[in-house]
Amino acid sequence: MTQPVPSANETVRGVDPERLAQFLTRAAGPWTPPAEAIRVSLLSGGRSNLTYRVDWGPLRWVLRRPPLGHVLQTAHDMLREARVLTALAPTDVPVPPVVAVCEDDSVLGAPFYVMELVDGLVLRTEEDLSALDPDTARTLAHGFVDTLADLHNVDPAEVGLADFGRPEGYLERQVARWKKQLAASTCRSVAGLGELGDALGAALPVTQRHTLVHGDYRLDNVILDPADPAWPRAVLDWEMATLGDPLADLGLFHLYWIGWAGIDNPIAGTPGLHPAFPRWEELADRYAERSGLKLDDLSWYMAFAHYKLAVILEGIHFRHQQGLTVGDGFESIGAMVPELVERGRTHLNG
Repeated sequence: MTQPVPSANETVRGVDPERLAQFLTRAAGPWTPPAEAIRVSLLSGGRSNLTYRVDWGPLRWVLRRPPLGHVLQTAHDMLREARVLTALAPTDVPVPPVVAVCEDDSVLGAPFYVMELVDGLVLRTEEDLSALDPDTARTLAHGFVDTLADLHNVDPAEVGLADFGRPEGYLERQVARWKKQLAASTCRSVAGLGELGDALGAALPVTQRHTLVHGDYRLDNVILDPADPAWPRAVLDWEMATLGDPLADLGLFHLYWIGWAGIDNPIAGTPGLHPAFPRWEELADRYAERSGLKLDDLSWYMAFAHYKLAVILEGIHFRHQQGLTVGDGFESIGAMVPELVERGRTHLNG
């Protein structure tokens, strides 16, 4: 997807082009462009970690860094994100190649990493989704769900990620974590949000298998080949990846595919609303067959997905109220939270 290239050294919040050029000189190879030629632009789509395009002579890169201000502990760990991308590079799960990782806060004020820019198609809006014909929509939907199952079939130990998380007790810790995140990043009372977290913690399902989980798997987090959309060119946004219960990813998949239908949101379109795409039930059955997992307790995972997204959006709303967000589309984020809570409670109560 083509992104606009700004004039040289245009100022963007969160990145100092001169400092970035000094750091990236070590990663640029035998030919280093002049530092003043580096160009940085904020890419659309990210409302948590910040994502920038970096153009430097013939080099085309993407930079990821935490948001500005009020960064919750473990929620925006760039080093973990870079590690999982590096580990998955030799597998069937497509990821962008990592170019450089910076642990030094003095460069940009926070750790960050740089990866290669992967060109392709990102389906983000309702208009993007409605433009697809049924054959293309079905092909890419099948490839999309198959890629998730392939991720969950990766043996973490075989790719050097055996210590990437503590899979035992994952669901219990997840519920506790998001309750803690909510307490640290809210400026208002949302009816039922706290109660939903308590109810989820009291009804934990039994995990069938521990795998690598993405944590935010949705259609606009993949880059597709416009000429052959059957398989993603790259899966993006691994900031919440860890070892845990794979059905947590499937619950989020459902939410983004059809579960938030009817909620006005500035984040992404809803594929399940478009007749060209397969129904959710078809994709769930396909995932179950490819992964070998049973979906008997999926309603709990759907409820948890609504709770998790509600807490994330409440944190974004909190940062926006403080003037710490970068980019557009934040004004209506807070209004999504109450409806997500209500739908989560409906899923949990059957």
